[in-house]
Amino acid sequence: MLIRYGYDITVTCAQDTPMLTMLAPRAERADDVRSPDVVVTSPQTATTTYSDMFGNICRRFIAPAGDLQIWGDGTLEDSGAHDPAFWEAQEIPVALLPDDCLIYLIGSRYCETDRLSQIAWDRFGHLTPGWGRVQAICDFVHQHITFGYQDARSTRTALEAYEERIGVCRDYAHLAIALCRCMNIPARYVNGHLGDIGVPILDPMDFSAWIEVYLSGQWTTFDPRNNIPRIGRIVVARGRDAADVPLIVSFGPHLLTSFRVWTYDVTE
Repeated sequence: MLIRYGYDITVTCAQDTPMLTMLAPRAERADDVRSPDVVVTSPQTATTTYSDMFGNICRRFIAPAGDLQIWGDGTLEDSGAHDPAFWEAQEIPVALLPDDCLIYLIGSRYCETDRLSQIAWDRFGHLTPGWGRVQAICDFVHQHITFGYQDARSTRTALEAYEERIGVCRDYAHLAIALCRCMNIPARYVNGHLGDIGVPILDPMDFSAWIEVYLSGQWTTFDPRNNIPRIGRIVVARGRDAADVPLIVSFGPHLLTSFRVWTYDVTE
């Protein structure tokens, strides 16, 4: 199947302001691209790209004073398969984990493992290690937090999401990540495009956040917000938590004037 994805964002700055964006699909999907990810700015603004320490594609530019529209659109091929489940997947002892997994075991800006550790062990320490325990964590988070766009707060941490029991997809992801790390299971934050392919349309199109967990020697997808297998995820960025993968980084004041995202399947 083919999936069309894109965004139309306008920011307003009082003066020329350096910015970064993370809006492009990761390089791993390059072979799936059928219509290149075209990026247009208005007024026309010079941009450059680079890969950050996590392998995310970052676009760098100076936003001119006034309004700047950033528009991107592309199409890629997808298998059309649902997220796979590997119920036999096992947790790997910390001593045997690859070096590059260890960073996803420790606390980070939004995932306070030190303050959630006892809660995690009390709730999940008795469960059989492996896929089933991670799914139990996601089931708990899915049921514990009530979703609502009106409840979004950029500073909410995993512990605050646990205590307040409200949030948006990033809060579900942060709490699930923190609880997994408390159980010595590497977990990382993912954001990207996830359209309503194969499911009822419930929410306006938006960028989504989910998680990846390291089991049986590979990273696998879990989604505590939706908590059902989905079709057509397009990963934009991965990191320790949302602090590593902001859609827009502004090195000076700016106002987000408009924000529109689209992701849907198209006829080949």
